[in-house]
Amino acid sequence: MQDMSFMLLLVGLIAVVNPLGALPIFLSMSDKNNPAADMRTINRAAVSVALILLIAAWTGESLLGFFGITIDAFRVGGGLLILLMGITMLHGKQSHVQHGPNEAEAVAVKEDISVVPLAIPLMAGPGSISLVILDANKMHSWQGDMLLAFAIITVAAIAWLVLLVAEKMRDKIGAIGLNIATRLMGLILAAIGVQFITDGIKHLLPGLA
Repeated sequence: MQDMSFMLLLVGLIAVVNPLGALPIFLSMSDKNNPAADMRTINRAAVSVALILLIAAWTGESLLGFFGITIDAFRVGGGLLILLMGITMLHGKQSHVQHGPNEAEAVAVKEDISVVPLAIPLMAGPGSISLVILDANKMHSWQGDMLLAFAIITVAAIAWLVLLVAEKMRDKIGAIGLNIATRLMGLILAAIGVQFITDGIKHLLPGLA
């Protein structure tokens, strides 16, 4: 079987990581009078996203096996999760799958927001982790594994860039532009989720195919 293409991996990861969704919290909690501190936050958040997703890609399937969960069952469950995230984003909202009200309130008392909540659960949340585990399962060579790793690092770099120009993006794009981008990524996520669910059901219930 052929490995997934780099662009397919990249588009899916960008949609589910959704660095634009982290902008409101970053902008509200950033220290306008301390650019060096903001830069450290951006660097740590991007590195954390890369590490979390790389670890998930390399160890996720083994962890599922340890708990006796088949990849097809996880494909259906992960697909449902990604589909729900996509539907929420289509309504222009931040998915509560990525963070709940209690976590949002906890942000206010945290000095360092780079790892929690920016990296996890906002960008490298359950949906992102599910996607990279399922993508890793589709790789059938070391070249495919390296391609996925490069896609993850590229997405982390894009997240770093988005946070770096957060204030300029807010001024240029505005709330309407961010909502449009969120809805487009939600549509992509919904399609990915449906595809995962369909593939999982085909293997779990072959008589339906």
